[in-house]
Amino acid sequence: MTPFPTKFAAALRVFFAQHLPLTRGLSPRTVLSYRDTFVLLLRFLAARHGCGVVDLELQHVRVGDVLAFLDHLEAERKNSVATRNARLAAIHAFARFLATRDPEPVEECQRLLAVPIKRGPTRTVDYLESDEIGAMLEAVSAHRQDHIRDRALLLTLFNTGARVQELLDIRPGDLQLDRPTSVHLRWKGRKERLCPLWPETADALRTLLSATAAENTSPVFRNHRGEPMTRFGVRYLLRGFAEQARTAAPTLIAKRIHPHTCRHSAAVHLLRAGVDLVTISHWLGHASVETTNRYAAVDLETKRKALERAGPVAGAAESSITTGRTDSSVLEWLQSL
Repeated sequence: MTPFPTKFAAALRVFFAQHLPLTRGLSPRTVLSYRDTFVLLLRFLAARHGCGVVDLELQHVRVGDVLAFLDHLEAERKNSVATRNARLAAIHAFARFLATRDPEPVEECQRLLAVPIKRGPTRTVDYLESDEIGAMLEAVSAHRQDHIRDRALLLTLFNTGARVQELLDIRPGDLQLDRPTSVHLRWKGRKERLCPLWPETADALRTLLSATAAENTSPVFRNHRGEPMTRFGVRYLLRGFAEQARTAAPTLIAKRIHPHTCRHSAAVHLLRAGVDLVTISHWLGHASVETTNRYAAVDLETKRKALERAGPVAGAAESSITTGRTDSSVLEWLQSL
């Protein structure tokens, strides 16, 4: 084996070949994501220091270099704050590994770990109402070549709230289509969960399997060439069906349609059905119920019902105006909070 030319390169090799997959047990997708981060970082550092990638050393990875790299991601590559933070998480993981491997760079590793995650704008969660979901399902024309697959795909997404990769990883062996019907989903961190299926979803999947005769180890959802579908393919289909459904459901025009929209929709409809947040959290595979709490904040229908129960507040506002309160009484009230 050819020895690596620098301590930095040697540390990277151990980090990716042993530490991430074996010591920490991270999934191959996470390892690949970290790899992409360091490919970008190494190229940036080589250009910044005027040397070749092969010549980079640990002293080239300082806090100033990392901050410049993060700024480069946002300013030059037009990455979002979420992507920037994901890249920083990979660098943090390497700094923690390096601090345990070699005491010499511990101080600089601590500085790297002190680089904070950036707080970004919070976007409104888009979800679909029942009539919008129905319109998208109706948009799957029986004249389409892949209409059986497309209907099963939409129903599975809206039923399970699965992440798009979880959907694409489903194999025939993961499906229990006899009562009680369910699907076995594998998600981030090599975690697994079972999700029940509507009878309509189970029927659609049963029809799809009989039409495609898929092997037990092959993905259920494949393109017309028989190859596994991609995330981009699923996104393309969803946008196409949403566009066709806008005639029947004009409100779709104002909404961003992507696979996670289906996930959000499943969560909101479970919430409206009276399902508690802990159950919804397990249904969606959230690591914490705090992640699920945001759906309670975005559900407009629930907010409207709460407003109706609370009643108008105009009377209370008017009475406070006519009671002759002074500035001092307002200050006393504020201080008592």
